[in-house]
Amino acid sequence: MLIVKTSEIRKMTTEEINTKINDLKRELFDMRMKQATGGLEKTHQIDVLRKTVARLKTVLNEKDGSDK
Repeated sequence: MLIVKTSEIRKMTTEEINTKINDLKRELFDMRMKQATGGLEKTHQIDVLRKTVARLKTVLNEKDGSDK
């Protein structure tokens, strides 16, 4: 898990962004399952992942809007 800067996201292609979103959502799901079973120690990572996914989706929407 890493925090991706918005400037780095803007350099990615649409396909790379979609792949990254899918990977992070899978990781987020795994973390939620660990939290539910009591195995997650660093619970703040869930918030970080959620915000990273939101950042990726925002840039993706900006790119889609500029194409129109």
